[in-house]
Parts: sequence; C-alpha cells; structure tokens
Amino acid sequence: MGSESYSVEFCDVVQRFRRIRERPDTLREVFAKIIRRRHTFQVFEAIKHISFKVSKGEAVGIVGRNGSGKSTILKLAAGVYEPSEGRVTVQGTVAPLIELGAGFHYELTGRENIVLNGLLLGLTKRQIKTREERIIEFSELGDFIDSPVKQYSSGMYMRLAFSVATEVDPDILIVDEILGVGDGAFQEKCFERIRRFREAGKTILLVTHAMDQVRTLCDRVLLIRGGQLADDGLPDFVIARYEEMLGRRLPEPALQK
Repeated sequence: MGSESYSVEFCDVVQRFRRIRERPDTLREVFAKIIRRRHTFQVFEAIKHISFKVSKGEAVGIVGRNGSGKSTILKLAAGVYEPSEGRVTVQGTVAPLIELGAGFHYELTGRENIVLNGLLLGLTKRQIKTREERIIEFSELGDFIDSPVKQYSSGMYMRLAFSVATEVDPDILIVDEILGVGDGAFQEKCFERIRRFREAGKTILLVTHAMDQVRTLCDRVLLIRGGQLADDGLPDFVIARYEEMLGRRLPEPALQK
C-alpha cells in the first residue's frame, strides 16, 4: 500500500521537552546559577520512537494514563509541535479540537470568533458566511453568539469550537477529550456528527478516557504507556489490555533525565 493511502504517518518519532527542575528563591541564587552555569531543567522524552500509520477513512482511538503522551501525539499530528526526531506526515486538511478555546480571541464575540476560526482553518470569508447560520444553530448558543467569548462557560466554548471545526468539513478530525464537556444531549449530537464523518470517509484521531466512546467510534486503538506504543489493534483487544494495565497499576517507565 502506497503512502498516498495514509492520512497520518509517524515514523520513529521522538518528542523532547525541557522541564524546570528547581526554581531559585532569591535573586542572588539566580545570579549564582548563571555564573556557575548550572542547569535548572531536565530533558525528558514525552514520545519515544513511536511509529504507526492511519489509513484514510480510519477512526483511531488513543488511550493511556494521564501523562502517557496521548495529547502530545495529537499535537504532533495537528502541527502544533515539530518532532525532535523522526517524521510526521499528514495528508489532507485538519480540524484540531485539542485544546478548549484554542484560536479564540477572548474579547471578540462568538460570531466574530466563527470568522476568525474559519479563516485559521482555511476557509474564505465567503465560505464562512454561507456556513455561519448552520454553525450557530448547531452550537445552540442563541443570543450568546453576540457576547464576548470571555463570558462563556467551558461547555459553551466546546459547543462553538466543535461546531466551527466540523462545519469546515476537514479530511482529518482530531479530538482530545473535549467531548466530555457539556450536557448529554449535546454530546450525543457531537457523536452523531462524528459518526457521519466516518460514513463520509473522513479520518478521525480520538483521545478519550471513555471506553464506550472508543468502542462505538473507533476501528482501531493505540495504547500509549510512558511515551511508547504498547499496543495497536482492534478496540476490544486493546481496551482489555489497557484495563488490565490499570488494574495491575503497572508503573510507567522512568523519564529520561
């Protein structure tokens, strides 16, 4: 199968970050550390030599404990991060829902943020205008659409962000946990739209701790443990491995210093 058949490909990807190890308490300690050239951070690998491919039209869930590297994988796929090593290849337009309110301007109204987000996602102003009423109707924000988003609750943020991202009609939808925000009725609307995305042959990457969502929406699941790919397979098999891991409370591999 040629590379053109894949929407997302990770090839031996490593993602490193610097983490502050200690903070000096006084200005004197700051200058002392500068003079001595002592490092006050440690380097750790959030992602460790991960390789996988996601076929066009495939819905892939990513599961693992908090801090295992799931969201880092989504941000690499969305282009938020450049890998420290390896290669990430993405083919097609991407709508990332990976951080609540990302791309919103707090002082602008919901309606104005529809335009701003639409432009960021690659639409023209004319295209945004033709979609605006559908976005507002789906979001169920009513008169709040003309209020500054700084007045919105987290659920209102999610409604607007999801409504804009999915109305853009992307090739690849990337979702990180935010479907857990909001009431049950709106969540069901979101799931139904994602199901229609699947039927239309869109590619989906989904991070969630809700295993029922994974079973319902995903063709395949990746299990991430300590920044490494621990399993890759059918949902029931990988979920069973994940739940076994949680039950045994296996320690995560130590971070590299």
